Amino acid sequence: QVQLVESGGGSVQAGGSLRLSCAVSGDVGSRICMGWFRQAPGKEREAVARIYDVLGTTYYDDSVAGRFTISQDKAKNTLSLQMNSLKTEDTAMYYCAAGALWRWDCPSSVADFRYWGQGTQVTVSS
Repeated sequence: QVQLVESGGGSVQAGGSLRLSCAVSGDVGSRICMGWFRQAPGKEREAVARIYDVLGTTYYDDSVAGRFTISQDKAKNTLSLQMNSLKTEDTAMYYCAAGALWRWDCPSSVADFRYWGQGTQVTVSS
């Protein structure tokens, strides 16, 4: 049984940093994409960053490119998201996701990811 458990959320002032972690247990498959999504109140869940497990290729939404870094530690079965220069608009529930098939790109659609964590709240104040 696959389980994804996020940690590391919290409250921070604008300009600050947070590091999210996702502990992965179970078989999420191979040649797949993992990623971080976020959902703000009243908005749809959106992809923030994705990574292809074989090559480590990363993909970012334009809103976070240059500020966020996604990484994986295969030995520890963890997925991380380093978030720097946080803005108030980054406030959202952040979700770890896995199991999307890689087809020369990592998809950004919620429907393409098979496994999800419960989420961790990130609040950025001005």
